[in-house]
Amino acid sequence: MEYKTLTNGIKMPMEGFGVFQVRDKEECKRSVLDAIRTGYRLIDTAASYTNEDAVGEAVKEAIAEGICTREELFITSKMWVQDMANYEMAKAAIDASLEKMGLEYLDLYLLHQAMKDYFSAWRAMEDAYKEGKLKAIGVSNFYPHVLTNFCETVSVRPMVNQVELHPYFAQEGALQTMQHYDVVPEAWAPLGGGRHNPFDDEMVKGIADAHKKTAGQVVLRWNVQRGVVVIPKSVHKERIEENFDIWDFSLTEEEMNKIGTLDLGYEGTAIKHFDPEFVRMCTGRNIH
Repeated sequence: MEYKTLTNGIKMPMEGFGVFQVRDKEECKRSVLDAIRTGYRLIDTAASYTNEDAVGEAVKEAIAEGICTREELFITSKMWVQDMANYEMAKAAIDASLEKMGLEYLDLYLLHQAMKDYFSAWRAMEDAYKEGKLKAIGVSNFYPHVLTNFCETVSVRPMVNQVELHPYFAQEGALQTMQHYDVVPEAWAPLGGGRHNPFDDEMVKGIADAHKKTAGQVVLRWNVQRGVVVIPKSVHKERIEENFDIWDFSLTEEEMNKIGTLDLGYEGTAIKHFDPEFVRMCTGRNIH
């Protein structure tokens, strides 16, 4: 496993396990336990996924079984838009996530979207960070112009920006902006998010064959070599193990460039964050 060092000195694993859309609580708990047993130490959830409690139960069980200690884990959650209306609501959302997960602190906590009063929500996160409830704080889905304004305004700059990053939506400009502000990029949907299928791409399969790896492993490795943290998701034990097995090979510069030719620009994104209808849906959604 390789690590990224955040601006406050905390080390973040470069591969983690995501639980987006794993709504069945028992399936979520089992999958997280499978991931931790496999060797994953970064677990990523969110208030809007409605499975923080299942993740917390898995963490508790893994520690009780002696698989790992709490200090070895890097647990991430995110604040949903409805809780970003003001400082007090944001403060309560942080405490609610901790309570649901049964944790004294989170290793990383993110603003899920750049919507509503996210500056007030960030101030609540800054205070929780200073109190030790949050070991690191960051953002998610902050496009370059938004991230730039944010970093130029807040007291504590975000340490991580979790955005969609895969060969079909490479976002090289976004990576440059994050690098300028020492923000670690983290990829959701690193395998294409279901909209794209690199598993059937002949060029990707050819590179995979050359390394005796799978297409999925090659795509994950491509992002890692760009300095991006990846959080693939699966509920299948064999795929969970396969996704983790990316640390014993490297892609050549030529292979990296070939995979980069798959980039479709903004047309490659799974979610149109610039669409007013999407914003209205998020700001009006009630997840509790």
